Amino acid sequence: MLLRPALPVAVSSTLPLFSHLAAVRRRCSIAATGMAGVSAASPAAAQIGSFLSKKPYAPPSWASHLALAPSHTFSLGHFPTPIHQWNLPNLPEGTEVWIKRDDLSGMQLSGNKVRKLEFLLSDAVAQGADCVITVGGIQSNHCRATAVAAKYLNLDCYLILRTSKLLVDQDPGLVGNLLVERLLGAHIDLVSKEEYGKIGSVALADLLKKRLLEEGRKPYVIPVGGSNSLGTWGYIEAVRELEQQIQLSGDVQFDDIVVACGSGGTIAGLALGSKLSSLKAKVHAFSVCDDPEYFYDYVQGLIDGLQSGLDSHDIVSIQNAKGLGYAMNTAEELKFVKDIATATGIVLDPVYSGKGAYAMLKDMADNPSKWKGRKVLFVHTGGLLGLYDKVDQMSSLAGSWRRMDLEESVPRKDGTGKMF
Repeated sequence: MLLRPALPVAVSSTLPLFSHLAAVRRRCSIAATGMAGVSAASPAAAQIGSFLSKKPYAPPSWASHLALAPSHTFSLGHFPTPIHQWNLPNLPEGTEVWIKRDDLSGMQLSGNKVRKLEFLLSDAVAQGADCVITVGGIQSNHCRATAVAAKYLNLDCYLILRTSKLLVDQDPGLVGNLLVERLLGAHIDLVSKEEYGKIGSVALADLLKKRLLEEGRKPYVIPVGGSNSLGTWGYIEAVRELEQQIQLSGDVQFDDIVVACGSGGTIAGLALGSKLSSLKAKVHAFSVCDDPEYFYDYVQGLIDGLQSGLDSHDIVSIQNAKGLGYAMNTAEELKFVKDIATATGIVLDPVYSGKGAYAMLKDMADNPSKWKGRKVLFVHTGGLLGLYDKVDQMSSLAGSWRRMDLEESVPRKDGTGKMF
């Protein structure tokens, strides 16, 4: 994939995302010819009927020694996702930031969760499941993506959603991710944050699984964020995709990869893949919940499950970016999301990428020598629908509006049509 536009437009323009996407995919398909198994850039990606199909999978050669290598995957996302330069303000001297648009991996099924679900739902189908269970916050992007992907594959979806004690006995409404989930007919069980903290996601999912088994169903449990060792393959495969894009560009190499961290699977796959592949970029994760040591331990468990023989502290740098807490934002963070959208056209979500980019730029301002002259790739993990839950907080930041000022007599012109 070309990482720079072929047309004479500014490098910060978002035009290459769309005008060159078809050509980009063709080039990536050519590069993938002859590779074993299926990859994110396989020629089949452009064939009619390939979307939502099950395909054999072979790992990248540099990951072939890892355990739990999947035999098949489902094509659920639109890959490869584009990369373009991101014209962020106030960067250290000589620093370039590029952005990988995993927010464009689909429409209602979008974001980083798609890559994990391609492997997890393939396993669910292989095990004969007729429904899936997963757990998350009330505006979980993962839960929405799981509900969409499950319906694509004719599986029922059961969601355990965490909400406040005051709202746990009320209709959760149709805001943001909830609208999509409920339109799809997902079964929603609400628990309070206190109940979630006391019982834990694993026990909650096991409880629902037991009840469904008693009803004669065949449930398959997907962990929070799709983050287990099998789901980690989603971002191992993403590194292969990135490796191919860099190879085709010929003149762009990334020194660093930056991503928000909410459940651990994405950073585990990116870090492991970068270490094992030719990429060798330093992976920086900004955690939006829990503390860095929790995620170092969790990532260690994921890569131990793959029998990597590596230490999480050696392959990823994790910094705290949770601020007020998971899915909670300061006024400054929300203003940052608005300002970045206004300045660059990139809409970040307030829970993950918004906090990740905010923390990245703050670290660049506080430690400019650390980032000076480096090429940085920021992975946009999606989550646009989560903004709808923040409309009250963002109303004062939104763009202005006015009633159009009409002259006393504006003659009608033919051909404009009548809207009444």
